[in-house]
Amino acid sequence: MTSYTTQIGKLVQQSFIGFKALRRAVHQRTEAQIVQNARETSLSSWTAQHVSSFSTKHLSDRVKSRSKRMILDILGVGLIGSTTVFSKDIQHFVEVTDRIGSIEPALIWGTNNRRASPAMAAYINGSNCHSMDFDDTWHPATHPSSPILPSLLALADYLPENYKPSLEDILVAFNCGVQIQGVLLRCSSQSKNIPNRLHPPAIVGVMGSAAASAKLLGLGPKKCLHSLAIAASFAGAPMANAGTLTKPLHAGKSARSGLEAAILADINFEGNKNILDMESGFGAFFPDYDPCSFLQEVQISENLILHNQDIAIKSYPCHLGMHWAIDASLQVRKQITEYHGELDAGFVKSIEIFAPKSKYINRPVPASEHEARHSFQFTACSALIDGRISPATFKFQNIEQERKNLYTLLRKTTIINPSDNMPCFDTMYVDVSVTLKNGEKFSARCIEPYGHWRKPMKDADVKKKFMENSSLLPKYQQEKIIKLVSKMSAKNMSSELSNLLSS
Repeated sequence: MTSYTTQIGKLVQQSFIGFKALRRAVHQRTEAQIVQNARETSLSSWTAQHVSSFSTKHLSDRVKSRSKRMILDILGVGLIGSTTVFSKDIQHFVEVTDRIGSIEPALIWGTNNRRASPAMAAYINGSNCHSMDFDDTWHPATHPSSPILPSLLALADYLPENYKPSLEDILVAFNCGVQIQGVLLRCSSQSKNIPNRLHPPAIVGVMGSAAASAKLLGLGPKKCLHSLAIAASFAGAPMANAGTLTKPLHAGKSARSGLEAAILADINFEGNKNILDMESGFGAFFPDYDPCSFLQEVQISENLILHNQDIAIKSYPCHLGMHWAIDASLQVRKQITEYHGELDAGFVKSIEIFAPKSKYINRPVPASEHEARHSFQFTACSALIDGRISPATFKFQNIEQERKNLYTLLRKTTIINPSDNMPCFDTMYVDVSVTLKNGEKFSARCIEPYGHWRKPMKDADVKKKFMENSSLLPKYQQEKIIKLVSKMSAKNMSSELSNLLSS
């Protein structure tokens, strides 16, 4: 069976003849020239030039440090994601619809050298990265890394030996993909809120993947523009699938579609050259989309969004909003246990969670692990009962039968939505208040959980999270990955990192 992705693979391999020449030509215009013309051009053409000219010059020391943390974290998240039933099922899907074997080019992370076409490997690895909702989060709201790194490493695996990128090339392309997501999100005020219609990784994630893949291929401005135009036709996914097995596919779909968009552009497929400026173009995804706002703000690269906004690296494998409820609940638990020695579910009269209004994360008694990852009630009560949240927290079949103490607390829990508490990861707060049957009341507020961009996770804890999530690998492989990612050097080839992701 010859799949669509296999056909594309044959076409793109033919286009590598001029690959080196293209990569030498991408810096024809300086950033200063681009900035000078920003107000005189469209967002589409500005973005195309920006992607094409993007280089290490755009990466401050702060950005390099931050993005290396992101890369290490998403590798670990993808590896633990590969151990899930979800991952086994999606691999089976690819076996049926495409091909998986040892002779395909692109590695499926965490497997014993199982490989697939680059598009399908990006799809699987990207989906695995979001399978536990353990991947990083940005503001404006999206998961920036899971749609990008899987596409880059899959594409790098596929490139002929003479064209293999270095880890520095991966670092540059990765940050280019993050930057384009930020540019597009900045064109909408609504994007700052917790989404309620469309899932951002499926909107801007595919654009970031396309930009990153185009950068890695060394495409010129015209083909970078068409990469984004094609990717826009692959964008979008409804939030209604949050809390289901389908939501992780959004990241995988974006990784795959962005990679394919860049390949299609490289073999001369074209889209609308004004795609990022039209209401019927990328504007279709945001009612308040205003590309002129970004063009009016754009200055030299040091002031672009890439440098000004940090990333939330998650402490817990669940929706970021839950982290406020978890940290507040852990504070309440500490108060109760210090006073009474233990927390008795039967002695709890009521629990109140004061949180922003958002329907898809208000789930009183979740019926699956994916619903539980999107439930203020489940995560808060689990933290109260267990004193910790881990991947094991979300493994259950029937809460009422298997976790009676947790179920008891869930039945006593109420969510209250204060009018001043907006659904925005940058400004929201969560209060948790527990009243005991003797009338005692214990409360705590979280305004920024550990790992939030204003309260970043320590480097040691980022490494600890990676070690725990990548425990399926031998320790020496884990340590080599940490060492390579800490440098992302031009002296190390991408294959050196990719080869270490096999178990």
